[in-house]
Amino acid sequence: MKTHHLNKDTVVRNWYELDAEGMILGRLASQIAIVLRGKHKPTFSPHVDGGDFVVVTNADKLKFTGQKVQQKLYHHHSGYPGGMKYQLLADVLKKHPERVLRRAVWGMLPKGPLGRRQIKKLKLYTTSDHPHYAQKPQPFPL
Repeated sequence: MKTHHLNKDTVVRNWYELDAEGMILGRLASQIAIVLRGKHKPTFSPHVDGGDFVVVTNADKLKFTGQKVQQKLYHHHSGYPGGMKYQLLADVLKKHPERVLRRAVWGMLPKGPLGRRQIKKLKLYTTSDHPHYAQKPQPFPL
């Protein structure tokens, strides 16, 4: 009996839709990362992008535990000496609320070309409408 390995020609991708209203950020991000990587499928291979597409609506209505909204800091460096920039979670939520979930999911994906391909399958929207109705997204599997 032969062992079948997943490759880019044999990957079957599904579309899943998820409403993020009232869900906790970290728990939701870990479930999304599992589906984007394809770990929920019996054909999972760590070196192949075998995951599915995920459409998340109401990404601005996430729930946070504790004092994270007032205390959590996001930081990045401009590339110049002394160029460390800080931003509170509350400020990011006001301007670009979908970036909070995208960044949480990105932290759970592999870094490199494979992870960059996988994060492109995540579609985030702050309203309950999205343009992916033609793909007939199914309810979220996990």
